[in-house]
Amino acid sequence: MNAPAPRVHVESVGDGPPLLLLHGWAMHGGLFAPLLPALAARHRVHVADLPGHGHSAPLMRLTLDALVDAVDTAVGDERRPLAVLGWSLGGAIALHWAAMRPERVARLVLVGTTPSFVTRPDWPDAMAPATLAMFGDELRVAYRLTLTRFLTLQVQGSEAGRATLAALRHQLFARGEPVPAVLGDYLALLETIDLREEVAAIRTCALVVAGDRDTLAPAAAGAWLARTLPNATLATIDGAAHAPFLSHRDAFLASVTPFLDGR
Repeated sequence: MNAPAPRVHVESVGDGPPLLLLHGWAMHGGLFAPLLPALAARHRVHVADLPGHGHSAPLMRLTLDALVDAVDTAVGDERRPLAVLGWSLGGAIALHWAAMRPERVARLVLVGTTPSFVTRPDWPDAMAPATLAMFGDELRVAYRLTLTRFLTLQVQGSEAGRATLAALRHQLFARGEPVPAVLGDYLALLETIDLREEVAAIRTCALVVAGDRDTLAPAAAGAWLARTLPNATLATIDGAAHAPFLSHRDAFLASVTPFLDGR
């Protein structure tokens, strides 16, 4: 008999159509706090901590399928199809969820999302594999410094970089310190993720939100997603890097709100 999946921590607020928020690597759901007043005024918002992050226990075996299973189980009481807003790693999970179980995902908002986080022979718009591997090596030596450096990369080039970096740093350890080994396992997973072959079959209505100064999930990767997903539109936020919902919250909400409302 398979062991039950560890419980994923979910906090819920608001009323209306269901909306699930999925964060990125090394963070937790508390990062979305600045968005909640606006989103919860129109939606029943569920904010998850991904397994091994925040208040959620890690998975015994980390795969993209297992992450989809864990998140789906965590919101299993929500019988209605959900809109899913995924940022970075959370966007990859949302994409794969829509491919695996399209009946569960009503709409997709993909923020700072790429089908492949590392460059490949036919995929230049991503991080070099050696750069990702370096983060894994450094995690084992000085993980606090490594995480801080990763946060700096997320805001690099942003018009509001200093304020956004402060917000990210404030949230980083707000729900405890992440386990370096778990974060290393996620980095290994990020290196293997390549969703390009399944993207064209995802018919879920999608909004791709890209910062034009994003160096981790370049705007070109977002543009590729918007072209390749059959029912997608692209919203590019000028002056934003990898976390436009923090650095350019008003512009972000101006793009996301009408999409979630079906307009």
